[in-house]
Amino acid sequence: MEVIIAPTDELVRIAAQNIDELLRRKPDAVIGLATGSSPLAIYNELARRHNEEGLSFAKARGFMLDEYVGLPKDHPERYRNVIEKEIASRVDWPSDQVEGPNGLADDLPDACAQYEQDIKAAGGIDVQILGIGTDGHIAFNEPGSSLSSRTRIKTLTQQTRVDNARFFDDDIDQVPKHCLTQGLGTIMEAKHIILVATGKAKAEAVHQLVEGPISALWPATVLQMHPHCTVLLDDAAASRLQLNTYYRDTYANKPAWQGI
Repeated sequence: MEVIIAPTDELVRIAAQNIDELLRRKPDAVIGLATGSSPLAIYNELARRHNEEGLSFAKARGFMLDEYVGLPKDHPERYRNVIEKEIASRVDWPSDQVEGPNGLADDLPDACAQYEQDIKAAGGIDVQILGIGTDGHIAFNEPGSSLSSRTRIKTLTQQTRVDNARFFDDDIDQVPKHCLTQGLGTIMEAKHIILVATGKAKAEAVHQLVEGPISALWPATVLQMHPHCTVLLDDAAASRLQLNTYYRDTYANKPAWQGI
């Protein structure tokens, strides 16, 4: 696990540059897409690079991490609509090449199994963008999730629904209680994971992610076992890290050819 601590604009540049280089090297790359606040600035930068520097998504595939169960197709907070708004419609990404779990399926377990098959058929995720919840969840793998879990239905915790109420007019009663989410085992199969966390509210979750024991109580800690995971943090999110100085020194002295 590589930990990079830098100002937010530098974190955005690092993440976007990695995806830019991947798409120029492999135009049909498969990108794992996260929602929430953390990736928005990255999507903005990718859209800028598309408009100003010719970065193309025309041959790429996209797979979303998760989706609410039961939200109507036209609901603005349905994650498929959020991804369409924040990135897909802003670049040359054909809608049929961006896929998410079907939260409106009549048979939800079957929809989850099909989603797993679709990811495998696409060749797996080349780079997965992640955020992290204040309780250490990634995607919607809440505390207590199996570290080898696959795409499935999950019940959201009260904390997650409180955190997400800001997207629903601050009304927790509008936030769905269930979701479909890629499992931790599914996420761990991505070739490269880029997790972005900013702000003091994420500091404890980041501390557990990077330096805590691997535990289902903090689901993101499973990423310690991933062979190629990059964690991008601002000062506030990194404020609880015991090896803070070491992570800064490591990045400052990193060979220029190494990349992330």
